[in-house]
Amino acid sequence: MVSLIELNAAPIDRLEADRADEFGRTQLQIAYLISQYPKISHTFVRREILELERRGWVVHRFAIRGWDAELVDKDDLRERDRTNFVLNVGVRRLLLAVAQSFIGDPARFVKALRTAFRLSVRSDRSLAAHVAYFLEACWLVQALQQRKLSHVHAHFGTNPAAVAMLVGELSDITFSFTVHGPEEFDKASVIHLSEKIRAAAFVVAVSSFGRGQMFRLVDYSDWAKIKIVHCGIEDEFAVVGPIEPNPVGRLVCVGRLSEQKGQPILILALAKLAARNIMPDVVLVGDGEHRALIERLIAENGLQRTVRITGWADAQTVRQEMLNARALVLPSFAEGLPVVLMEAMSLGRPVVTTYVAGHPELVIDGENGWLCPAGSVDDLADAIERCLGASSAELQRMGENARQRVRARHHIGTEAKKLSEHFEKAIA
Repeated sequence: MVSLIELNAAPIDRLEADRADEFGRTQLQIAYLISQYPKISHTFVRREILELERRGWVVHRFAIRGWDAELVDKDDLRERDRTNFVLNVGVRRLLLAVAQSFIGDPARFVKALRTAFRLSVRSDRSLAAHVAYFLEACWLVQALQQRKLSHVHAHFGTNPAAVAMLVGELSDITFSFTVHGPEEFDKASVIHLSEKIRAAAFVVAVSSFGRGQMFRLVDYSDWAKIKIVHCGIEDEFAVVGPIEPNPVGRLVCVGRLSEQKGQPILILALAKLAARNIMPDVVLVGDGEHRALIERLIAENGLQRTVRITGWADAQTVRQEMLNARALVLPSFAEGLPVVLMEAMSLGRPVVTTYVAGHPELVIDGENGWLCPAGSVDDLADAIERCLGASSAELQRMGENARQRVRARHHIGTEAKKLSEHFEKAIA
């Protein structure tokens, strides 16, 4: 009997579903679920997927949305062609999947629906949103089962983890998810993060700080399932040859122009430095809801000639902006462990950043960068002044230290191997 989902689902590449390696062995397969993919700020997900594939996995990409997103990176454009978008299948297909799920196992259907209602209680998302997650989960179960997949991994503990959790309740498919922060920790209770951790096969933290935050949410008996897997940098991005310090008085800040990243503090710190006749060129790479505020502060403090905002840029442009700078500056108020720190350090650039979240796990003050308290204009200005006053020899020493630390802690091959082992255990 042909199922409703088989009649109405998007086409499936059977060659991909049944792929084998050169020795004829069936490859390990897994599904990835992300709210929006590909996305300019989610290069770490793309790196992880591609490295898993280099290690022999077949990764089936699923995203709730994002097929119409504006993209600037050619690698993201290629990833979009390989991604299945749940909401792009249409309401009719989602409803047919709901009917198929109910007919297949009414008891599980009712249990999962109750979970969706429970997750909506005290949530920052409406009941209607959680009903939508349930519909998405019904379709996703059918799609995964048709591909003979037994595990799905979600990135972020928000709605992707909720959909993955509902998939687990509707079927025998297990799930895991990666928590990045800081949003998940800011609203842990409203997204029911502790319940998702308890239901998952395992959970990934990208830093020791992140794991500690999750330890607070669950009983000791669940601590063992919370694993640390760092975001990774590939060799192709990093500098392979000797470190060449850049003595120019230019700094680069890469990140979304948002309340978490603290760029207004950077502009105020630059104004203080200008009063000391210290006026470095500063390039802000990124865009976001705080752009208008930042542009106003630049104008109010007379910094239009020394501060430039580029908007979003592709990976090669970001890389070149980092190489063109003396150091990266990231005045964050809240973070997980941002990939741009790893990228700059892998290029031999020291960093100026704040004592928040996972930053001190990577950046050692005076060895590979400069750390200062978050929210302090004076301390950030002083740290930038120390950076600008560093000699070429000091920049070279710190840049080499930075590169070695990233390679030791954030090499994509090493981190993907850890993740691969966790997946194999979950599937087994």
